[in-house]
Amino acid sequence: MRAVIHHQFGEPADVLGIEEVETPTPGPGEVRLRVTLSPIHNHDLWTVRGTYGFKPELPARAGTEAVGIVDAVGDGVSLEIGQRVATGGTFGVWAEYVIAPAAGLIPVSDALSDEVAAQLVAMPFSAISLLHSLDLKAGDWIVQNTANGAVGRMVAQIAKARGIHVIGLVRRQSAVAELAEQGIDNIVSTDADDWRDTALALADGAKIVAGVDSVGGPAAGQVLSLLSENGTLVIFGSMGAGKLELSAGDIIFRQATVKGFWGSVVSKTMDADTRGALFGELSRYLADGTVTLPVAATFGLDDIVDAVTASDSPRVGKVLLRP
Repeated sequence: MRAVIHHQFGEPADVLGIEEVETPTPGPGEVRLRVTLSPIHNHDLWTVRGTYGFKPELPARAGTEAVGIVDAVGDGVSLEIGQRVATGGTFGVWAEYVIAPAAGLIPVSDALSDEVAAQLVAMPFSAISLLHSLDLKAGDWIVQNTANGAVGRMVAQIAKARGIHVIGLVRRQSAVAELAEQGIDNIVSTDADDWRDTALALADGAKIVAGVDSVGGPAAGQVLSLLSENGTLVIFGSMGAGKLELSAGDIIFRQATVKGFWGSVVSKTMDADTRGALFGELSRYLADGTVTLPVAATFGLDDIVDAVTASDSPRVGKVLLRP
């Protein structure tokens, strides 16, 4: 079978390639999936660069989320061959086949397309888990940057359904119109000189209780500067910045709390009842169109260099791989 592999850490377009490897056999409690579609996430690319919280041994495969068909099962597995399932925590899914623990797979409804099912777990569940962790109530105001990113769009859509107001920051004016076409409003482009006044005017004096930063660098300080007293700044990602540029005055005089959020750890430590309730809510939003999962482009494995290049470029929606 074919799989995407890298022998050194570096820029994905420079180090990723396709190799022929042995088709794996599932052990007890495992299944073999024939991968149908897999999205390219930012954390997948950070892993290839060697800059993520998880650093695999080399040579390494890549990719962490996919939808596929159960192709073979090990002992003690109740899933059926031919069943369509999604996985959001299996490493190495950018391949024709992958082995996954059966307990972590999610059966996919016929009502969901492969394009939606391929993105079901990682980003949507991170978005709804993030909102859950902030203990927000209807009427609250929050602010986030990278509002045009996958998680940013879903946070805005889920929050709106819950009656929570979101101010979204983007770095180019054209993104404001792009998001408006998807029904996402309260977007401010930070390339305008008066962006901060514009953002605060949207809240019209209401407290902005939390902010989400997915960029790092000075962008984290921009989010912090909008928070009200006793607000919470959540660091969701860094977009390669590596460091946060935060004003000591903003932290002290706003009595702000700064904390991190790592979706994979939150998901693993969440109790089963809460996880089930959030997945149920998320499934309803996907079914009725409240949450949308657009696709920017789809590439074959042989076009992995073009695929990761497209994923690193401005876009609306995910780039998908189809083995």
